Amino acid sequence: MNIAELHNLFLENPNASTDTRKINQNDIFFALKGDNFNGNTYARNAISKGAAYVIIDEKEFEINEKTILVENVLKTLQQLANYHRHYCNAKVISLTGSNGKTTTKELINAVLSERYKTTATKGNFNNHIGVPLSLLEIKLDTEIAIIEMGANHQKEIEFLSSIAEPDFGYITNFGKAHLEGFGGVEGVIKGKSELYEYLISNDKMVFMNADDPIQREKLGRYIQKYGYSTSDNSFYNITMPTADPFVEINVEQTTIKTQLIGSYNFTNCCAAIIMGKYFNVPLQKIKRGLENYLPDNNRSQVLKKNGLEIILDAYNANPSSMTAALENFANLKGESKLLFLGDMFELGVTAKIEHQYIADLAKQLGFKNTYLIGENFFEVNSELRKFKTFEALVHFIKQNKIPSRSTILIKGSRGMALERLLNHI
Repeated sequence: MNIAELHNLFLENPNASTDTRKINQNDIFFALKGDNFNGNTYARNAISKGAAYVIIDEKEFEINEKTILVENVLKTLQQLANYHRHYCNAKVISLTGSNGKTTTKELINAVLSERYKTTATKGNFNNHIGVPLSLLEIKLDTEIAIIEMGANHQKEIEFLSSIAEPDFGYITNFGKAHLEGFGGVEGVIKGKSELYEYLISNDKMVFMNADDPIQREKLGRYIQKYGYSTSDNSFYNITMPTADPFVEINVEQTTIKTQLIGSYNFTNCCAAIIMGKYFNVPLQKIKRGLENYLPDNNRSQVLKKNGLEIILDAYNANPSSMTAALENFANLKGESKLLFLGDMFELGVTAKIEHQYIADLAKQLGFKNTYLIGENFFEVNSELRKFKTFEALVHFIKQNKIPSRSTILIKGSRGMALERLLNHI
């Protein structure tokens, strides 16, 4: 069966699934393989749960006409997604970057959906499996699809771009994320810039932060670009009068009051604004989209509990985002501030240096109550209170009551799952 024939089946059953635990009636199940599992072994289970078809790549698991044998299930999923992307009429915006990808994607969707029929990557489904699944979410009446692309090594963005073939692109920033896989900061810049290489070689539109020197250098004299700046009037001018605690934005004599905490979210909002302007979304609708957006899923959430104000930013962390969060927290009002900082992962040989830098920064910024959690932070040379395990921290909290009316920042890598702290404070 070729991709066009498979696509016809997909149009009749337009839902792709890779997990039999979440399969719905008439889904098409793709039997993917991983290091510790073989999706082919779940073919019969998928059919029993109502799958319309099961795509397999091992002949021994053929059951009946509902099983479709292909050479490689993953490659078939990727080819089907690319075929579907071109079958539909939606314009595709791809974005990547070290920090803020998912929030930026959500903000862009919030703005563009004020005028257009949109779809966007769910959660952070942004890898070699997530991007194809996101593309298969595009419907025949979808006008704009916002596709997030993540990477932790060279050539990954290049490959994802070949699947999504975006019409537009945006890079949030170049920071210290996935240093181990990219081989340092220069490797991050090179890897993320693969999106620029695709867009420029295909004469596509690039959205940019004109205040970012790396972006200005990479895009140079490329004509097909549309950017924003806080000071360069040759680009669309956007400013931030305050972020204490929520980001406010001034654009065209209009003030936008967001529900996003942290000055680091300013550029994320700016990306959504310039895309709204480019796609002719009226400014008042841009304002409404941004002001109605409420962060969730442990990303810069502001919570109140037992007289405490908590900034929960525990979805992920790297040295760049951690630095931005600490500097922003230092500028917020509040007499009693507490920091709970968890280990940052995927830093390779730089892990010791980067964790030491963050510990030193916390002290330099004057935070008196800082708690460092995890094996990496436990090894830093610091007078700050350190806990090798989450359980050790919980034991300490039980013995030492957190002062009421405190403002708390919780930040760490996803693997630390620091949102668990909410159950103990």
